[in-house]
Amino acid sequence: MARRPRIWYKGASYHITCRGNHQNNIFNERSDYKVYLRIIEKVKEQLDFDLWAYCLMTNHVHLLIKTKESSISDIMKKINMLYVNYFNRKYNKVGHLFQGRYGAKLISDYTYLLELSRYIHLNPVRAKIVKRPEDYEWSSYNMYIGLIGEELIDSKDILDRFVDDKARSIYKEFVEKGD
Repeated sequence: MARRPRIWYKGASYHITCRGNHQNNIFNERSDYKVYLRIIEKVKEQLDFDLWAYCLMTNHVHLLIKTKESSISDIMKKINMLYVNYFNRKYNKVGHLFQGRYGAKLISDYTYLLELSRYIHLNPVRAKIVKRPEDYEWSSYNMYIGLIGEELIDSKDILDRFVDDKARSIYKEFVEKGD
């Protein structure tokens, strides 16, 4: 039976999740996280989309993506294919790395978008990996609060919702109140 196509239109935004098959790790070493982020960067150059937020956990990934000219299916197919090829080659594996098809929830409004960004950035805290979201290296949170530069993400759409010249500190408060 054929899969239903994803709802897509130019400018559609999604909360993407990719989980390891059988809850297995999809990242084993620091270099794996770095390669995944480089793949996202490469695919962004090729297919042009906005990455609003991300969090790479040991056995799953969260991405907030706003599409432009390319469909979410094309974007995720390329990201996942490149990473699976890398992972299987590096660890001498064959077969599926991810548990089925990636999850893609269409984002319909900015309130939901803000809640998703908070949820994503608090993921390592709620998993008890770190005490504070800024202590987790593999998320976009430190870019949002200005601790590191924004090479990969596009935070403007989210930070603009905090109408103030101190949007980064207000965003930090917003996230931390969610815990």
